[in-house]
Amino acid sequence: MIKFTIVTITYNAERVFMRTAESVMRQEYPGVEHLIIDGASTDGTKGLALEYKKASDAAANGHEVRVVSEPDKGLYDAMNKGLRLATGDYVCFMNAGDFFPDGSVLATICAKAGLDGLGKEGKQLPAVLYGDTDLVDNDGRYIGRRRLTPPEKLTWRSFRHGMLVCHQAFYARADIARRTPYDLRYRHSADVDWCIRVMKEAERMGLPLVNVHATVADYQREGQTTEFHRASLIERFDVMRRHYGLLTTIAMHAWFVVRAVFK
Repeated sequence: MIKFTIVTITYNAERVFMRTAESVMRQEYPGVEHLIIDGASTDGTKGLALEYKKASDAAANGHEVRVVSEPDKGLYDAMNKGLRLATGDYVCFMNAGDFFPDGSVLATICAKAGLDGLGKEGKQLPAVLYGDTDLVDNDGRYIGRRRLTPPEKLTWRSFRHGMLVCHQAFYARADIARRTPYDLRYRHSADVDWCIRVMKEAERMGLPLVNVHATVADYQREGQTTEFHRASLIERFDVMRRHYGLLTTIAMHAWFVVRAVFK
């Protein structure tokens, strides 16, 4: 059975943590490892995480929950810690406040990607599994479909047009993900750079990226990237410049402005 590692990064997330945890616990698929990487929260987050672990263990649903609470150097440092600890075949980041739309998401991903039996047949697993995302507000209420939608055929070049796949809907093969940790020079947009580098490695290895044609995440829109929007945009420009070149990046940003004015 394919094993999914879901990594949840928390820091003083007492208000929204259980929304995420309960959505993982509801997953019918048994092959789940849930890593809670907490940055030494000073509120009740760690206590809730330990209660959740106890409840998940008692449920005997096949899930393994691990809680780590200690100081870190920020969001992406914590994500790298999650990558190092992950033991699953695929890893996905579902941070506090984000959640799965229903209890069948992981089973649906596995079925639609045709993962059952791949290991037994000796075939290599796809490098990335990806799907659609809905946006929710701070209270978990549905806002709408994410404006950028995943293409049928995704490559590392696709992100020239923006981050077409939400970070929470991007399942990277864990062995590849560990070889391409988050670049800590970026404080707000290392996730964009990470996804591109994972996809570049997939191309180098000749491995497919599979669209599962399903909504796989509800993303809380008001997050760190929104709070530090200007800094995030500056970082994203640098990420695109490094991967796609300066002229292409300038041209694409000019198109973004035109599209925003005339939409």
